[in-house]
Amino acid sequence: MLDEVVPAGVRELAATLARPTPMRRGSVSERSMKCGQKGCRCQHDRQARHGPYYSLTRIEGGKTRSRYLSTEQAALARQQIEAGQEFRSRVEAYWQACEGWADAQLTAPGAASQEKAKKGTL
Repeated sequence: MLDEVVPAGVRELAATLARPTPMRRGSVSERSMKCGQKGCRCQHDRQARHGPYYSLTRIEGGKTRSRYLSTEQAALARQQIEAGQEFRSRVEAYWQACEGWADAQLTAPGAASQEKAKKGTL
């Protein structure tokens, strides 16, 4: 079975997975915040709040990790997150293609007789 030809669709999907690209999990959020000064307008007026501030959040080992980002970093992190989501969808497509290939092997003529021959039941 190792010398079997890999279907073109599986080979193409494997090639797309092999192309390295910066990617990440998580999300970028944007928010405006109140400061700690009692006399500041931001304490009473939502429109006067400070920001926007961007944060990158993800779960690592069951714990939520966040860090602040600059505007430029937030834009880049969003692109990296999108790349990560695209990678996940490619992995799922690869799984499906490989399972289709595996199903084709199970239903191929002679697959049952090969299995019986291995078990010695022929």
